[in-house]
Amino acid sequence: MIQSKNYYLDTFRVSLPMLDAIVAEGLSRGGSYADLYFENTSYGSLLLRDGAVTSGGSHIDFGVGVRVLAGEKTGYAYSESTLQADIMACARAAAQIADGPVEVNPYGTRNPSRGEPNPSADRYPVKNNWREMPMDGFLPFLQALDKDVRSRDTRIRKVIVNLAFSVSDILMYNSARELKYETRPMGSISISAVFEQNGVMENKSVSRSFRCGAEMLTPSLAKELAEEAVKGIDARFDARRSEGGRMSVVMGAGASGILLHEAMGHAFEADFNRKGTSIFAGKMGQKICPAGINIIDDGTIAGNRGAINFDDEGIPGQKTYMVEDGVLTSYLHDRISAAHYGVKPTGNGRRESFRYAPLPRMRATYMESGTAKAQDLIAEVSKGIFVDEFSNGQVQIGEGDFTFYVKSGYLIENGRLTMPVKDINIIGNGPEALADIRGVADDLEIDPGAWTCGKEQSVPVSCGIPTVLIGNLTVGGQ
Repeated sequence: MIQSKNYYLDTFRVSLPMLDAIVAEGLSRGGSYADLYFENTSYGSLLLRDGAVTSGGSHIDFGVGVRVLAGEKTGYAYSESTLQADIMACARAAAQIADGPVEVNPYGTRNPSRGEPNPSADRYPVKNNWREMPMDGFLPFLQALDKDVRSRDTRIRKVIVNLAFSVSDILMYNSARELKYETRPMGSISISAVFEQNGVMENKSVSRSFRCGAEMLTPSLAKELAEEAVKGIDARFDARRSEGGRMSVVMGAGASGILLHEAMGHAFEADFNRKGTSIFAGKMGQKICPAGINIIDDGTIAGNRGAINFDDEGIPGQKTYMVEDGVLTSYLHDRISAAHYGVKPTGNGRRESFRYAPLPRMRATYMESGTAKAQDLIAEVSKGIFVDEFSNGQVQIGEGDFTFYVKSGYLIENGRLTMPVKDINIIGNGPEALADIRGVADDLEIDPGAWTCGKEQSVPVSCGIPTVLIGNLTVGGQ
């Protein structure tokens, strides 16, 4: 949602001459670049346990962050007040941290983008503003959802339904006189159901999250969530721990893309590569996986949880090919890393709130579809594991090693899915796994769940993948 420029100036009680004065104060000690990030976020939530509201509320977060860059030095300070005197104090503090004469660096401002944001290009228009909806107006939807889930399986013992939403007014300004502004909506709904069968407990959690307004709460969404909340629960009860060892792994389309995000995506973030801590440092232009494979980080998918009109440095959202036809072609850049490498920022400078300086972060990370059929990839495997949901992953960025717990999957025997499996780990190395991809199906799914990425700070993201066959990974089982 993009409103008028004056709406944002009035919200934060600032003017363009005032912004210029603050930026000038930030540069007063020798910095070569300064920017301001204003935020006004309204949060709301409702949580139902077994049909009854047990918690809920709303609050507002309001303030501004001031950043000054001088070579490798970053000065950052923030204020929960937008009075000119308070922001000036932040600018002076940031300037002192980044004190000292340095070579002037453009930080992505060689060709300043001074045009005003275009509402017709907005990636997350809103029909029903969360801010304008009464909190009790959401109860009928949530209670009906709870009732629908319970009606689908007599083994259900507990249901938790959680609705969370936010609306963020953002205003950004910098020393190149680039002014960007927008309003970012976010709605998330999740269900957690606990099942009991013959004294054994199993649980299933599902979620949906979109950058949109309260119009997301439709009967079709409720039905989709309720169906998914009970889907596959028989297999969960029947699942066993399989034999371990080195074997082929087929990653199912959609949610298993979290392995791509964690084990490979983070290693493509430019700050890790600039500091030499990523396994992909120094490999730009090299072939890192088989031809035909394309890996993307995308901020342009309308309504997606990872979508952005602008990143948190005012760079327009864009679609970035990290790997093209098997070759590493781009890291994910903020202004600092882009200046270091002498390239344009990719729109990946993101932050949790005005209290944090931006870092290179993912948006929606996925692998493009290939040409194979999912069933044919499974048919190629004589012994292996099919995984459609991971959890609790651990990754070493420098070495590329990863371990992921399999939440849902099946044993593959002689090209067929057989026994459901649980309590196993998938262990491997990101670059080695990429190089060992044997096939990519034509069924890309970008998962619509409420994914959040934590890297010193938390930001909303999404992930996806088509069905992918990896030749050899270590399966930690019996």
